[in-house]
Amino acid sequence: MTTAATVPGSRRWISLTATCTAAGLVWLAFADFGVATPTVADDLHADLGSLQWANNAFSLTAGAFVVASGKLGDIFGQRRVLQVGIAVFAVFSILSALATSVEVLIVGRALMGIGAALILPATLAVIPAQFTGSRQLTAFGIWQAVAWGGQALAPAIGGVITDGPGWQWLFWINLPLAAAAITIAVVTPEVSDAGADHRIDWLGLATLGLAVFALLYALTDGPTAGWSSPLVIGLFVAAAVLAVGWVLWERKATAPLVDLSLFRLRAYDGALTANLVMNLAYAGLSYLLVLWLQNARGYSAVTAGLLMLPATIGIFALIPLGGRLDERVGGRRPVLLGLVVLAVGFAVISPLHHDSTLWLIMVALVVIGCGLGLLSTPISDTAVGDVPDRLSGTAAGVFKMSSMVGGALGVALLTAITRGLTIADSHHAVADSGMTQPEIDQAHAALVNSSSFTEALSRLPADLQKMVTDTVIDAFSRGLGLTMLVTAIIVLASAAAVFWIWPRTTTSDPATEEQR
Repeated sequence: MTTAATVPGSRRWISLTATCTAAGLVWLAFADFGVATPTVADDLHADLGSLQWANNAFSLTAGAFVVASGKLGDIFGQRRVLQVGIAVFAVFSILSALATSVEVLIVGRALMGIGAALILPATLAVIPAQFTGSRQLTAFGIWQAVAWGGQALAPAIGGVITDGPGWQWLFWINLPLAAAAITIAVVTPEVSDAGADHRIDWLGLATLGLAVFALLYALTDGPTAGWSSPLVIGLFVAAAVLAVGWVLWERKATAPLVDLSLFRLRAYDGALTANLVMNLAYAGLSYLLVLWLQNARGYSAVTAGLLMLPATIGIFALIPLGGRLDERVGGRRPVLLGLVVLAVGFAVISPLHHDSTLWLIMVALVVIGCGLGLLSTPISDTAVGDVPDRLSGTAAGVFKMSSMVGGALGVALLTAITRGLTIADSHHAVADSGMTQPEIDQAHAALVNSSSFTEALSRLPADLQKMVTDTVIDAFSRGLGLTMLVTAIIVLASAAAVFWIWPRTTTSDPATEEQR
């Protein structure tokens, strides 16, 4: 295995440039689609549920396969897996760009997610092999700045592209960037585990993927089908059964997808919990807020994307502080502080209503960015840099799975809450308007002010159309505000969990942790 001592200093930083470019591609794709959703809804005549799947298909497949790709990197070499992943990502970007229906777009983004799954663990796993000590913290800090900067900048970039050459260029732009990343990555040292077991736990992979799929399907379908629907209840039950079955299988598998001894590292568990929740919270916020800015407030995709930029101020300002605190006092304190700051940011935006001042949104986003900045480096350093070498590939895979699955859950869960509150708040106005039941169902399933929503109201007189639309906008605004308050509570609850899980003193030996 290549060590940091054997890698020339200049090549380390060129290598980091390549890996961060590849990671940036993934995080842009993860977060730039939301701002294009209203335009895609009109172009492809898609409802909100289908658009959620187009958004979540990417993170779902990435989250399902990312653990296995960490092991593939240990077997075949992290650089080789990274380059294959970039190529897969680029090829299926073409399919997404050429999509003429929402179904093809869902498939294209899902297959892009497989490329993303190959990219992310490799970009993290090569860092400890090239950097040590404070330089390793700096490298992780740069990687996290690219990751969270990419997510924060993605709505603005996506807005400019959507209102400019068109949403299809969200995918075409990946091709030259992918070519550059593959070319520069040749300087990255090959990192592999000569003693790695070459068997892949396909049953474990399938069980875990189906469990996540069932959960996301239930959350996506629940608001319109009804939470008491046999299908939705069955999906929740299936998700729980599959999750339990996965754990039982992994405990007895001879070559498990995940070495469960990893979870005896309590600091790792704490970092994983914080990472899951921060991605859940921010992905849900980013997806819903750009929809609200466009469809409730009437801003263009460019303006909506630019209005998300204040989060980058807090992210870039506080990432260095998070790294310094991690180096001086360990990761636990800055992670706990970051979660509290993150919760405060969500609480600030919770009084949202249809004519809220933009200053409220910008201040909240800056505070949220500060929380993300404090969290980022300590979490990644603990989850990837502070685990035994034999678990590093698996640790990176599970860590990034928590990011992707957390993001997908955030979009599904927070959208479900917002849609449920919006439908409940506006139901009487919609039902009493004289619309038929199919039209009511179509209106509930559509984005307010989208072509599908307008079509559902088309038989009504103009003044009644405006009354129903204004009522739904008001309900959407209040529902989103209440959802942000719920998110703040979730983040605070996770801070309490991390406080309990993450010990004040840590060790990287699972056997020692098991004795605690």
